Order: sequence, then C-alpha cells, then structure tokens
Amino acid sequence: MTEVQHRIIETNGIRMHIAEQGTGPLIVLCHGFPESWYSWRHQLSALAASGFHAVAPDMRGYGHSDRPEAIDRYTLLHLVGDMVGLLDALGEETSVIAGHDWGAPVAWHAALLRPDRFRAVIGLSVPYRPRGPVRPTTVMPQTDDARFYQLYFQEPGVAEAEFERDVRLTMRHLLYSGSGDSPRPDSTPSTPAPVGMVPRRGGFLSHMREPSPLPSWLMEADIDFYAQEFERTGFTGGLNWYRNIDRNWELLAPFVGARVNVPALYVAGDRDLVVAFRGMDELIANLSQFVPGLQRTLLLSGCGHWTQQERPEEVNAVMIEFLRGL
Repeated sequence: MTEVQHRIIETNGIRMHIAEQGTGPLIVLCHGFPESWYSWRHQLSALAASGFHAVAPDMRGYGHSDRPEAIDRYTLLHLVGDMVGLLDALGEETSVIAGHDWGAPVAWHAALLRPDRFRAVIGLSVPYRPRGPVRPTTVMPQTDDARFYQLYFQEPGVAEAEFERDVRLTMRHLLYSGSGDSPRPDSTPSTPAPVGMVPRRGGFLSHMREPSPLPSWLMEADIDFYAQEFERTGFTGGLNWYRNIDRNWELLAPFVGARVNVPALYVAGDRDLVVAFRGMDELIANLSQFVPGLQRTLLLSGCGHWTQQERPEEVNAVMIEFLRGL
C-alpha cells in the first residue's frame, strides 16, 4: 500500500494542498475548525487499504492551501466550488464526499447542489440542516452575561487575539475540552448547563480544561502538528467561515425546501456538544425527512466532538461498510 502523498492542486481560483493515499474509487474528506487534513490521518490509510483513493485537503483558509483575505470568499458556494474543482484537478467525474464539523455542511451542500458530481455523502458531527426562515445570527442565543460562540466569532480579530496568544495551549484546550473525555458542566433537567456560550467577561477558552494526562486518542505529537500549523497560518481563515453564516443563508435562498437525495450516512458522538445544541435532538431524529437517502444514523457512546480522531476504528468500519454498499 502506498504511503500518504502530498501535493498542491489548482481549484476554483486557489491553490489547495491535498494529502492522498490509495487507488480506486475516490472519497474526499473535508475537515472542520480548527483542524487540517491531519484530522483524517487514521482514515487515509484504512480507506486506502480497503481499495479506495482517499483525499484529504487542507480546506480553503487552512494549512498549506491559499487563505484569501476577503471575508466574503469563504461562503459555502466557494467551499463547494473548491471540492468540484478538486474533482476536476484529479480527473474524476464523481466522488463520495465526507465532512466533519464545518466540513460536514460543505459535504452536505456539495451533495445537495451537485449530486451529478458527489454520488454519496457522509456527515460527521454536524447533520444536514435545511435553510431556516430567518437570518441565522438573529436567533442565536445570547444573554447579558454570555453569547453563543458563533456570535463571538463574528467580529474580525477578537477570537484571533485570544486563540493566537498561546497557540499550543489553545489546541490542547480545544481538543481535550471538546472530546468525550472532558467532564461536562454541571446541569439538571430543570436548569440545563448552557452549551456553546462564551462569557462576555472572558473568552471562548475561559471555561476549558487542561488535560492531565492526555486522553489515549490524543498524542503530544498531534498537538505539536496542529500548533505548528496555526502558529504559521493564524486562525483567520477558519474563522472567516463563521463570518459567512448569514451570507450563506442569503445565497441559499433558491434552495429552500431542497433535500439531499444521494445515499447518506450520519455519525456523531453522543457526548458531542454539537448534538446538545438547541433543537439538534429533533433535527437528528427527523433527519431522513431532509435526507431521504439516509441509510444509517450512528451515535457513538462516550464519543465527543472529534469523531474520527477519538474513535478511528469504529468510524473507519462504518465508513467502509457504507462505501462498499454503494
């Protein structure tokens, strides 16, 4: 079996770094925030060994891919366009596309908008969410004391200053605190702990915990890799994805009511904070209404947000089963 290979391709007006392994039917792996192609390191080899050509790009704004300066060049249409251009650069007519965290909306919308190119979709952590009736940021929770983290990310420079103060510590805290190994805030059925809220007197990292020791799935070498990447690039590219949430809502107006009709798989951890967001339980329970081709929903017990990194063997097995069944 070949080792992971790295190269730069041209796609949709940018230069994009990709990591790839194996030969056979193509599967594209889209990472989330704040990650890189490296978040799929366990899947590349497993998929290659199972007869697939696995390709994990550094998404627009990350790693060794281009990081356009203009905020409005990070819309979902740009990101889906990057994936279409990736297929063109590889000389492939079609592909299966998978995405985790922010990569999941890219994957879902690639399958929604271009089912001619993306013949099946795998979403990790974030389910497909149909376009709502109102501008997203207007309904995000906020109080006098705190606001939803996606609102905190809106103003350029604010989150960057916090995250870039000590990049290695940021990555340690984010990776551990979002995992299934981190203790959750105390809550009761009558007074649930707020999920995803950032205190106005403090920052995103203010309530995050220091891992001691690291959980078994996370090595110091993994933190070293992420820290080196974001020390070099900063966090602006990834944060700009959040700064287009309302713009995406505007651009997707023609697709109100559209459904994802290609075969689909959804996988998440039952301790993923995304799953605990307001309304997410109902959305996941009714996902097949919006994704008629949904073949399976799998919730991994005890798994947190970093799905494919925390539970690589289980994620690899269910992905390969899904791919072979196509």
